Amino acid sequence: MEKVVLNATKRDVTGKQVNALRREGKLPAVIYGRHLEPISIALEAHGAGLALAKVTASSLVTVNVDGAEYPALVRERQRDYIKGTLSHVDFLAVDMNEKIRTSVGLAFVGVSPAVKDYNGILVHNLERLEVECFPGDLPERIEVDITVLKQIGDLVRVRELTVSDKIRILGDPEETIAVVTIIKEEAAPVAAEAEAVAAEPAAPELSVERGKKTEEGEEAEK
Repeated sequence: MEKVVLNATKRDVTGKQVNALRREGKLPAVIYGRHLEPISIALEAHGAGLALAKVTASSLVTVNVDGAEYPALVRERQRDYIKGTLSHVDFLAVDMNEKIRTSVGLAFVGVSPAVKDYNGILVHNLERLEVECFPGDLPERIEVDITVLKQIGDLVRVRELTVSDKIRILGDPEETIAVVTIIKEEAAPVAAEAEAVAAEPAAPELSVERGKKTEEGEEAEK
């Protein structure tokens, strides 16, 4: 992916006054990091929205704040749920010479023969994986090849993924990422249960007379 540069300026406006910035077409944001005091910034909303729509949570972007460049990851995006536009963004500044730990999304590629030929159902047990690497080696996504899933019950484990030797996947290597299963037939048991209920003798109806309950057909005490 090509380098994404977001131009920003420092802002002093905070709190409810930030809404005025939004009306002016500005996107309020903050950039912070291990070696950086938080900096409140503002970006051009339309351009920033288009650029950020193309990046993932593990995409490295460059935030240019009044001429000073900060390599960063997008940590949080807040949206106006009525308009669907971004209302605030949090950036995590990173040191290119220090390894970081973050999660990377999984991309399932290919067609599973078990799904195509046997009507199997592909179940995703994981959508993201925690990794450790230098920021410059961070992948936007990790591909999971599902063409190897040829029979019902076949699965892909974490240890079977192919990634760069510069990336260390954290967590259990035996954990299942995806498996092909089938939908169990539930109609037959339900029908059998319905037949069993229908075959049960009906409970005797009760009638009430003068405050005493008697089985229908028996004479109540007068």
